[in-house]
Amino acid sequence: MSEPIRVLIADDHPVFRDGLACLLRAAQDTELAGAAATGTEAVEMAGQAKPDVVVMDLNMPELNGIEATRRIVAESPQIAVVVLTMFEDDDSVFAALRAGARGYLLKGADQEQIRRAVRAAAAGEAIFGAELAARVLAYSALRPSAPPAVFPQLTDREREVLELVARGQSNTAIAARLYLSQKTIRNNVSNILMKLQVADRAQAIVLAREAGLGQQAAA
Repeated sequence: MSEPIRVLIADDHPVFRDGLACLLRAAQDTELAGAAATGTEAVEMAGQAKPDVVVMDLNMPELNGIEATRRIVAESPQIAVVVLTMFEDDDSVFAALRAGARGYLLKGADQEQIRRAVRAAAAGEAIFGAELAARVLAYSALRPSAPPAVFPQLTDREREVLELVARGQSNTAIAARLYLSQKTIRNNVSNILMKLQVADRAQAIVLAREAGLGQQAAA
């Protein structure tokens, strides 16, 4: 018999967290690796317990689920994160995918859907609720890929921030869209200005638009 799938739960609601724990204990092929009540705890416990799968809520105290997912995947790429949340808007879904989540379910999912998502994620597959799958596929098909030669001196995050700056979005709007702090965005913008060797935000926008960034209007 193969080893059970070790799962870490990250959810700030005790009743929901306990219900998931009972679900995992009841299945023969899964076991509970731990339960975190905050995003910070989730990152720490994932680093210590090294579970196979993390079931992550997005609305978490201290550190939101998007950033917690990003940190877990960056530190331990072998850990699969499945988001289980009430948020079904496109920004939340695609921010989770960009952060490295391998699955996204809504909290209305039944027990078998959750078990199937955990098994799929542990096997290296991606899984989404029926309500979201078509949107994810459409997004993947239509999303333009940025030319790799554009500003190679920037990191992927800095290029993503520059794209939004070029669309005319403020630091506050960018921070909200990417689920990052305004301080982090300010630091990214400062790094961008330095690497592009421009004096201010306006000059960076000009360079970015000349390179083809920022063509889509800000939402």
